[in-house]
Amino acid sequence: MVLGGLLALAAAILLSLLVGARSVPLSSLWEAITAFDLTLADHAVLQSRLQRTAAGIAVGASLAVGGAAMQGMTRNPLADPGILGLNAGAAAAVALGVYLLSISQVVEFMVLAFAGAGIATVAVYAIAARGRDGATPVKLALAGAAITAGLSSLVHALVMLDQASLDRMRFWQVGTLGARSLVDVALVGVFMLVGLVIVLVMTGTLNALALGDDAAVGLGVSVGPARLRLGAAVILLCGAAVALAGPIGFLGLVVPHAVRLLVGGDYRRVVPLCLLGGPVLILVADVIGRVIAPPAEVQVGVMTALVGVPVFITLIRTRRQVGL
Repeated sequence: MVLGGLLALAAAILLSLLVGARSVPLSSLWEAITAFDLTLADHAVLQSRLQRTAAGIAVGASLAVGGAAMQGMTRNPLADPGILGLNAGAAAAVALGVYLLSISQVVEFMVLAFAGAGIATVAVYAIAARGRDGATPVKLALAGAAITAGLSSLVHALVMLDQASLDRMRFWQVGTLGARSLVDVALVGVFMLVGLVIVLVMTGTLNALALGDDAAVGLGVSVGPARLRLGAAVILLCGAAVALAGPIGFLGLVVPHAVRLLVGGDYRRVVPLCLLGGPVLILVADVIGRVIAPPAEVQVGVMTALVGVPVFITLIRTRRQVGL
């Protein structure tokens, strides 16, 4: 199964590099690999596509693994960075930074995205935890939807108040892979890597948490500290992804369910395959967005929803259990 995922990722990378409003022949890619020369037009196109392909791999892996971790630690099959408010919190913090401080650097985006995602996470959990039953999956989803709606309204209000902010925010807000350099990807990727390692190391803990708190305690898991570590990893993953490409939704929900349909619910298998499946979905969505209406392109945040919705509906309609 991992080999199949690697082959699918390799195919998606090739598509991302070669296909677009202007197609690039495979021979030009080979020439660029062996003797890179930016004076050739095709090589300049490949340089631009390499940047967005690297961003797609980083963002796709982060959101898919972050979504799987959220679903396991909350025992909520609808958990997703977009649904539980993390993306909205990060986006609202960045929008405030753009409006009030005129920020434009990826480091500034990243710091604010981490802060916004963390605050939104605490707010959603605090709201859902009120009452006798605590933070049940349904209450988490409802609290996340409420926080997301409120913060999304704030972002829309901010970009409407100031034309300069609107110009800086309009593509980033819907999710785009084409706005960052390889240096930006490498810088943000350090934080993504830390989050990915934490989740990969804690896949056994995710299996225990998915069984319920009582079962996890019986298996020797310290539930509170485990959730804190996983929550920190999810904030790193989602905050960095939002800082790099904007609030891209649906990917963290679809990919883990698709992977479970293939390999079952063992997070020791689910998380590594999400690491491969997330980049495949986002790169394919980005390629479709480039060719659907040339010479213009549809941003990847729109395409992930358009591609993800029918995929998720198909998953729901299958006979096998996907956790919903």
